[in-house]
Amino acid sequence: MTGPEIEKAIETALPPGAPAAAVVDLAAIRHNVASLGARAGAPVMAVVKADAYGHGLLPCARAAVEGGATWLGVAQLAEALELRRAGITAPVLAWLTVPGDAFAEAVERGVDLAVSAPWALAEIAAAARATGRTARIQLKVDTGLNRNGVTVPDFPDLLEAALKLEAEEVVRVAGLFSHYAWADAPRHPTVARQTDLFTEAVALAEARGARLEVRHLANSAATLTNPAASFDLVRPGLAVYGLSPAPDLGSPADFDLRPAMSLLARVANVKGVAAGEGISYGHAYTTTADTRAALLPVGYADGLPRHAVNEGPAWLGGRRYRIAGRVCMDQVVLDLGRDHADTAEVSVGDVAILFGDGPSDGTGVPTAQDWAEVCGTINYEIVTRIGARVPRLYLNEGAR
Repeated sequence: MTGPEIEKAIETALPPGAPAAAVVDLAAIRHNVASLGARAGAPVMAVVKADAYGHGLLPCARAAVEGGATWLGVAQLAEALELRRAGITAPVLAWLTVPGDAFAEAVERGVDLAVSAPWALAEIAAAARATGRTARIQLKVDTGLNRNGVTVPDFPDLLEAALKLEAEEVVRVAGLFSHYAWADAPRHPTVARQTDLFTEAVALAEARGARLEVRHLANSAATLTNPAASFDLVRPGLAVYGLSPAPDLGSPADFDLRPAMSLLARVANVKGVAAGEGISYGHAYTTTADTRAALLPVGYADGLPRHAVNEGPAWLGGRRYRIAGRVCMDQVVLDLGRDHADTAEVSVGDVAILFGDGPSDGTGVPTAQDWAEVCGTINYEIVTRIGARVPRLYLNEGAR
């Protein structure tokens, strides 16, 4: 959406007393899922973990399915169960569990469970026996990320144990998957090495009698840059929400993606500040001339990075500004200046856009990537850290 479109949306949808909101365009999510599937030439598992990367789990999961996602992926089991309790019936994979997790309910609700270690297979098997239902599992093999997943040397033993339980109808080995360490650098040697190891693991599983329904390896970066990694299913996360996982390789527009979230705040105060005055804690910013300052009621308690001091961008009244001074818990200040006629148009109640769907050249509405760059982090963190007290407002909900 353009700046005026976002401002119109916030004016019509945000209650007058709300200081800030994250506006999420569900049509963008539908578009992104369809675009990713077409690019990869494979079905899409839309990753909706971490409250759909801060965008809102249930609305975004529904939009992803409407956009063509045939699977949904989450990290924690509680996320999968929330989807099921809300009536979402699409296939769901949960891949990060701990001993004592809610395996019985997951088995009863038909959630696919990742198995990365013998303890998980044992607990899932016990839950299946207790419920009298066959558990659906997918084995995760660690091909080089050295994070979660069974190591390549230990994979044959885990596979054998899983297939033995399948023969007893305790589990169904439905899939095999892994995760790249360096997919945002598609020519890095680890990418080819991990692809080869995964291919070998698939071949071993099938030679041992596994009847795999899905084999998947591609995250967002691989989905966009490495067609050879598509296998049966691609597993994009960040790209579903319209952000580029590899900014050096292309902007969202380059990949036919539309950023879905815009973070907005209403101006709570406008006042004059004399030349030479410090602004905000520690006076990390000092005015160079008589000026006007605008107060935005959003801060690090809402998810803005505290270290965006003097750098965090915002769009207000048709111009781009940077935060003046430190980011406080609940508020930030913009130095509007006196030398621009349009600053006189800024008034209490106006809408500022902290980030949204802006141009890639850094001249217009700021983007999550702009915030990431000034804060020395990644765009993933910018959107996922937006706090719970910032309401999510959904555009194009239930529309196609």
